[in-house]
Amino acid sequence: MAISEIAVPGIAIGHRAISPGDEYELFPEEAVTSASAKSRRASGSARFVARQLLAGAGFRNCAIPRTTSGAPVWPPRIVGSLAHTTDVAVAAVAPHPDFAGIGIDVEPAEALPPELLNLIATPAEQSVLTAHVYGGRLLFAVKEAVYKAVAGYYGAALDHQDVEVDFLKRKAVVRNVKTVELRFCISTHLLALAFVRRAPLIA
Repeated sequence: MAISEIAVPGIAIGHRAISPGDEYELFPEEAVTSASAKSRRASGSARFVARQLLAGAGFRNCAIPRTTSGAPVWPPRIVGSLAHTTDVAVAAVAPHPDFAGIGIDVEPAEALPPELLNLIATPAEQSVLTAHVYGGRLLFAVKEAVYKAVAGYYGAALDHQDVEVDFLKRKAVVRNVKTVELRFCISTHLLALAFVRRAPLIA
């Protein structure tokens, strides 16, 4: 997976192939007893990656529990994001003083069914997505990453049509107000990173 293609200074990103036994990487406070073994394995794999990244920021063996909505809870002064497919898990973390929010998503390198494209893409987006077989799936990944990056502002109230993606400018606009920066790549999987920088403090 071409993690380096979406690298952004200040954001640490990692990935891991999901393997049997990764479900045991879950800490007791992270476990979801109702989840399937497959789901627990993917969750444990993603948290294993995240813990490695957090160790680099000074947080060792740090639990990443869930809110009632299922969103991960990060250590103080850290923002982060988790995602996985059936075979790979990814995570991204960054210091809260520099970034207001980040989101990451990973999708299989597969075409998106046409009927789903009509649901997630705005008319402007549909007009530029026909050039690449994976364009629709990449758009889906980007919007998922954007939702995670701005969850602190909008919660779960966003619809696919609330986000307009400009792949050339590597930006997305949420509800015609908030601008989110993007990085994305197509490799063995489709990978998308969205982030909102904090404005620098004026002395």
